[in-house]
Amino acid sequence: MNLQEKFGSGKRSMVELSQIRLRDLVLRVIGLESTSPLMNKAVVEAFVRLHEKGLIYQGSYMVNWSPTLQTAVSDLEVEYSEESGYLYHIRYRVAGGSRNDWLTVATTRPETLFGDVALAVNPQDDRYSKYIGQMAIVPLTFGRHVPIISDKHVDKEFGTGVLKISPGHDHNDYLLARKLGLPILNVMNKDGTLNEVAGLYSGLDRFEARKKLWAELEETGLGVKKEPHTLRVPRSQRGGEIIEPLVSKQWFVSMEPLAEKALQAVEKGELTIIPERFEKIYNHWLSNIKDWCISRQLWWGHRIPVWYIVGKEKEEDYIVARNADEALEKAYKKYGKDVEIYQDPDVLDTWFSSALWPFSTLGWPDLSAEDFKRFYPTTMLETGHDILFFWVARMVMMGIEFTGKVPFSYVYLHGLIRDSQGRKMSKSLGNVIDPLDTIKEFGTDALRFTVALGTAGQDLNLSTERLTSNKAFTNKLWNAGKFVLQNLPKENDISAWENILSYKFDSEESVLNLPLPERWVVSKLHLLIDYVSASYDKFFFGEVGRETYDFFWADFADWYIETSKERLYNSGTGDNSVAFVAQAVLLYTFENILKVLHPFMPFVTEELWQALPNRKHALMVSPWPETQLPKSTSSIKKFENLQALVRAIRNTRAEYSVEPAKRISASVVASNEVIEYIAEEKEVLALLSRLDLQNLHFMNSSPGNADQSVHLVAGEGLEAYLPLADMVDISAEVQRLSKRLSKMQKEYEGFIAKLNSPKFVEKAPEEVVRGVREKATEAEEKITLTKNRLEFLNSNVLVSK
Repeated sequence: MNLQEKFGSGKRSMVELSQIRLRDLVLRVIGLESTSPLMNKAVVEAFVRLHEKGLIYQGSYMVNWSPTLQTAVSDLEVEYSEESGYLYHIRYRVAGGSRNDWLTVATTRPETLFGDVALAVNPQDDRYSKYIGQMAIVPLTFGRHVPIISDKHVDKEFGTGVLKISPGHDHNDYLLARKLGLPILNVMNKDGTLNEVAGLYSGLDRFEARKKLWAELEETGLGVKKEPHTLRVPRSQRGGEIIEPLVSKQWFVSMEPLAEKALQAVEKGELTIIPERFEKIYNHWLSNIKDWCISRQLWWGHRIPVWYIVGKEKEEDYIVARNADEALEKAYKKYGKDVEIYQDPDVLDTWFSSALWPFSTLGWPDLSAEDFKRFYPTTMLETGHDILFFWVARMVMMGIEFTGKVPFSYVYLHGLIRDSQGRKMSKSLGNVIDPLDTIKEFGTDALRFTVALGTAGQDLNLSTERLTSNKAFTNKLWNAGKFVLQNLPKENDISAWENILSYKFDSEESVLNLPLPERWVVSKLHLLIDYVSASYDKFFFGEVGRETYDFFWADFADWYIETSKERLYNSGTGDNSVAFVAQAVLLYTFENILKVLHPFMPFVTEELWQALPNRKHALMVSPWPETQLPKSTSSIKKFENLQALVRAIRNTRAEYSVEPAKRISASVVASNEVIEYIAEEKEVLALLSRLDLQNLHFMNSSPGNADQSVHLVAGEGLEAYLPLADMVDISAEVQRLSKRLSKMQKEYEGFIAKLNSPKFVEKAPEEVVRGVREKATEAEEKITLTKNRLEFLNSNVLVSK
């Protein structure tokens, strides 16, 4: 197969390759579904064991209720948003008091007043202390009385200083009611409508009831006022609807005993969280953890392994078992053979089964399973920082509880992917980026590389510009591979390959014996390997990507590949060793670049690796590059001087619009030491700078035609002189610059006229005035530079005459 057949144009091959690899991966992942009976066995076993230890219990407690899905929702799945709403001021008459004895309550949810069981005031509030111990009449309830109580936690400054306590519909009120022994009164159905406790409002949706209730309160004079107020609204992550706090019978896990061991794992260093700042968040959450409501009223999920007795109340008895047969056997022993049972219709929170993932996927509870013995515990978990509590902390707790070991030693938390403006992706904003569409357009490797360049724990703004840039990087890598392959001997050219493979780069002598460009690139490569190896060990993946990107593009592709062309194509000496050393260094550098990049870009690097001759193993199983290999820092400095000289000459050529193909003369002035190594690579200098090799001179002092040349300072002690007549038609350049100067002068005068106008300076926005000043300064600098160049050109015209 020839190179064109193997690589095509580069672009098409990479995209098709990434799609094929991704499809294979998806198919393998889907294949895991066949293990679901094993997963279910693990989930049931975990539930049973926790229940046997008294860590799972059933009870009626306040939960977050989703009226749309009609299921309990975890605290962690409730998102609070700042939204505009109202604060409603409602009068409660004091029972037995005069016409002026009222308590005014400020509430954001007037429809919950049907569930009021008390009014609370601060005992230090002189406005209301006289009413403590009396009764208040709840509006529109046909005279229902509730006690007026004191509580030091009531904020005298918020609203009216009177707090209505509705324990069936507020988390704080619920805790206060339980502490004080107040009744719990629920006024709402599971679908968000009011129930029979609301009387005439029964059956109305909660928000519809709010509007109607307020209208009637105003009509009866009990509604004092409605004022705008910013609300902290709880919404479900799943459906976006407003969550309703309700008392509901659910299954819970006692978390404190589990959390204590998970805290100790971090404290003892058994678990390291990266970035370190998330350890504080992890510790805070586990130190203030609440019991976990694990039951859900959904149609998908693992069924709760609990069975009830037909004809008996659920609270009276239930059976926890690993399967229906075991449950029935237990029921027979306790109630006789005529008993009938039925399973709890609820399912477990998805995060309950997910918490078992590190070991349930490996065969647990079978501790003798080969996968479990070999792979548990693992080294590192990589996941998003937004599920530190949902998943990570729970996996740690469950892993310690069921196996006695922390499931992983490190947790690496990546950031979230946001749109180019930093916004969270959502369907409503229309800014969702589909990974499959992105892969189709940019390739898997470009997407992986873009995402992996993020910093741990920091969100990443994903833009088309980033993806386009990294697609170009992938193409550059591909094309560099093609260049290397095209310039290596055929695989059956044994003699040539013996020469290439005879070059070793693992000793100081072998590196120092290389020509300067080869010493430079090999030394830079060895520095890169040391740096990225240390960065990988510290999980600084973004640093690895950026450093490798810079080395490959800026050093290897832009400089060494171009330098190698002189060795490969322009060597007229007949000495093949010049070409062999370039081939050896190209191959050595490129294959190590592929190794370093492989974790980021597995598909294109593997394909390129296996296309290289004499590959005995896939890149994926090849050894990591050795570290602490020799480097020549002096050679790096020397080549940087050569680079500076090339850049200076290139910039001057661009400045004077010299045709790219035109070869020009040059005189390089430096000390003997610098001239020695620069002159040794004069062919490279001439190739990269487009110089006339026959008219390239090296000297210790300025040339005779210095006054008719452009003087360049490339670095300390390294200068060059480029004869002006070699580069441009001086007379034509003088005319061009004169016209340009005249135009710039007019623009500058226009800016100055504006700035001298009091009307403009005083009335125009500050940023506009500042912009004009900046443009004037920039124009003045350009005028000065152009004048200097004209003066220089005119002096050369006179000299030539």
